[in-house]
Amino acid sequence: MSWQQLQPFLVALAIGLMLGFERERSHHRTLPAGSRSFALLALLGCVAATFGAWAVIAGLTVIGALMALAYFRTSEEDAGTTTEIAALVAYLLGALAYTRAAVAVALAVVVVGLLVSKTRIHRFARDIVTEVELEDAIKFFVVAFVVLPLLPDRALGPYGVLNPAKIWLLVVLLTGIGWVGYIGVRALGPQRGLLVTGLAGGFVSASATTASMGRLSRTAVGVRAALASALAASLATFVQLIIVIAYVDTEVLRRLWLPVAAAAVVLVGVAAVVYRGAARDRGNFAPEGGVTPASRPFALRPALVLAAVLIFALLVGRWGADVLGPQGAVLAAFGAGLADAHAGSVAAASLAAKGDIAVSTALGAIGAALGSNLLVKIVLAFTSGGRRFGLGFLAGMAGPAVIFAAALTVAIAAA
Repeated sequence: MSWQQLQPFLVALAIGLMLGFERERSHHRTLPAGSRSFALLALLGCVAATFGAWAVIAGLTVIGALMALAYFRTSEEDAGTTTEIAALVAYLLGALAYTRAAVAVALAVVVVGLLVSKTRIHRFARDIVTEVELEDAIKFFVVAFVVLPLLPDRALGPYGVLNPAKIWLLVVLLTGIGWVGYIGVRALGPQRGLLVTGLAGGFVSASATTASMGRLSRTAVGVRAALASALAASLATFVQLIIVIAYVDTEVLRRLWLPVAAAAVVLVGVAAVVYRGAARDRGNFAPEGGVTPASRPFALRPALVLAAVLIFALLVGRWGADVLGPQGAVLAAFGAGLADAHAGSVAAASLAAKGDIAVSTALGAIGAALGSNLLVKIVLAFTSGGRRFGLGFLAGMAGPAVIFAAALTVAIAAA
């Protein structure tokens, strides 16, 4: 027997032993199946898979009956069914290992992680998650995984802006970032939780993250913690811009990296100052995790309103570029930046890479895209977070914007 033929059986045996060891270490009472039984069950699943699907199903039926009988015999000592279910999973993973060993191992690691995290999962479900949060989680899953797949993914309306799937994806994004921010606050506290959320959300959409943080700033989270998160989202925009431009055109990157790096350094300093100010206000909050924001985690109406604002801004930008004609690369980038800073920037860099426009023109278009995107974020900051949050965001972004504009002007002149 060659190594390729023997490997699935060894993988199945290892999976069974891993699951069996975890079950024995986590129980002090007598188990219906120990480490040897789990190893044999996984190995049996792999052997059954060699005969075909009918053998796997027959074996699963027999093992299920045996596990049911074992449960009734031991239910007085331990009413849980986790071990019996884990035994069935071990058998099925052993069968899967015959054809997809890598997938079986990956799933086995996930299963062991779930088994080991019993105490944490129970505490999270019973003590941390509330009924309101569970209800809102179900609503979010409906919005993201039921409604979104049913919408057509094609361009409709003037200039093809009204794409139902993309518009609803934006709604999902807005509500999802708000949800992640809520969970981050609960798990890590108002300062650290929102800062991590803002940085991560900025790689998806800094505009959406800014709007979500503005809405959270009206709650018990406070303005400074949410403001630091919004500034971190704009920092992610700079980082992502360098990455995508490096992929498209290295010549544009050579002229662009210094202005972006200078603005990013200033923005890091501003965000750090705001974050420290939020830390000094920590007395208004619980010192550790477990903070409950005043708002609900799922809010559909604000997401719909903000999505409408962004779509309108994109429509106006497309209309302006169409009126000006094909020579309006800068205006087109400005219009695209109203919805996403990277879309217009990548388009300009692609034109420069093809030789359709000069590098200096591409740099100007990138500056226009970032500028229009900043205007949108400022508007969203005021509309979602109010005057105090909006002024804070405007003041925080003023320094990085001025530094970027000055350095970009020098780069354009030298191009």
